[in-house]
Order: sequence, then structure tokens, then C-alpha cells
Amino acid sequence: MKRTYWIWLLRIIPAIVMLQTLYFKFTAAPESVYIFSTLGMEPVGRIGTGCLELVASILLLIPRTTPLGALLGVGLMAGAIASHLTKLGIVVMDDGGYLFFLALVVFSCCVTLVVLWRKGVNT
Repeated sequence: MKRTYWIWLLRIIPAIVMLQTLYFKFTAAPESVYIFSTLGMEPVGRIGTGCLELVASILLLIPRTTPLGALLGVGLMAGAIASHLTKLGIVVMDDGGYLFFLALVVFSCCVTLVVLWRKGVNT
């Protein structure tokens, strides 16, 4: 029973984080436009990433598709982390590193879900 609660937390946390960022991506918030302009991916990258994060969030919340959502989340957040470390920097527009921290949280949760799935734990 306890394991089920932890697995649900590992699914819900990244889904909530990715879902809450969709507002900023889809409304062309200045921070999102700045990030994707810096990466040379504005607006297609911003909207495309938002769509992929929406799909990953939905997949994470459906027990049967959790591993696929986790794999997609790992890929998306690996890209986000790499972007922060190479072009954006840890702190973006005086956010104190908050976006980088959220990317690490989502990445960690998704990697844990993938490892549990590979070990045969029902995610």
C-alpha cells in the first residue's frame, strides 16, 4: 500500500509541474519567449515543447502509460537541463534558478519511474 502512494507522488509531481508551465508557454509569457528566443526556437519550439509536455503529463497520470510518459519526461527535461547548462544559465530572468530546479525535480521523478518500471515494479 505505501509503495502505491509513493508511486502516485512520483507521477503527480512531474505532471503538475509540466501542466502548470503550459500556461506560460501557450500564452507567450515574456519568460517563455525569452527562453525559446535565446535557444533560437521561438515560437515553434515553445509551442511544440508545450504540446509534448501536455502529452507526457497525461501519459504519466494513466497507470498503463506511465512508463511512456516518464520516458518522454526524461527526454524533455534532459533537453531543458542541457539548455540551462549550455545557453541559458541556471538563473533565467532573475528567477533564482527556479526553472532549473523544477526541471531537475521532474527529471528525477521520471527517471525514478523508469527505473522502477525496468525493475518490474508496477508503476
